[in-house]
Amino acid sequence: MRVLSIDYGRKRTGLAVTDPLQIIANGLTTVATHQLEQFLVDYLRKEQVERIVMGFPKQMNGEMSESWKYIEPFLNRLHKLYPDMPIELVDERFTSVLAHQAILDSGVGKQRRREDKGMVDEISATIILQSYLENRNQLGYTPKLFPL
Repeated sequence: MRVLSIDYGRKRTGLAVTDPLQIIANGLTTVATHQLEQFLVDYLRKEQVERIVMGFPKQMNGEMSESWKYIEPFLNRLHKLYPDMPIELVDERFTSVLAHQAILDSGVGKQRRREDKGMVDEISATIILQSYLENRNQLGYTPKLFPL
């Protein structure tokens, strides 16, 4: 079964997914946030997903960032739709910075970067998922499950 990662944004949301053996994190897509719930319903109907990993927005001092007020209501709706689906929260600090750097390092041209604003969101979701995969195998890893 796969693990699905979500990098929630007010306008666009990036998604990433593992292979069925949960070894490799791959970008899935970017969707308009107002279409996210329907996208997830359709996707989860077709694919077997074991759990959802969600970017957990924190400030540098460890407190919740302002974007949490948009994310928490979405997570509540998702939890009601799929009460048996574990939802893990993963610290997403620096993921956008890392995503921008990965795009620059890959040689994507300025024009394409300007046109494809969702690229950062999808790559951020992939970074969140890769971080989750790396950390869950560490001794003493304790998942931060939603609801908190």
